[in-house]
Amino acid sequence: MNKNRYLLYLLLCGVMLYYALPRISFESLGLESLFAGAWLLFALFVIAGNLSAFLYTPKKQKVPKAGVKSKPKRSRGLAN
Repeated sequence: MNKNRYLLYLLLCGVMLYYALPRISFESLGLESLFAGAWLLFALFVIAGNLSAFLYTPKKQKVPKAGVKSKPKRSRGLAN
């Protein structure tokens, strides 16, 4: 479930960037360009965080059921 959520957030951030980048002006001076740079930096932080969470989330391990006992594993070593 978590990986789907991270993927959804990545796609939403991509849509926001696709919509916003043509409308942001970096040529102007003052607060407008400062806001544009800060907005782009925060968007890149969001992408980096969600991408790292998506890639490095550990896989869920199956929990053995309480009623079912598993067989002991045999080792390949020499028998004593």
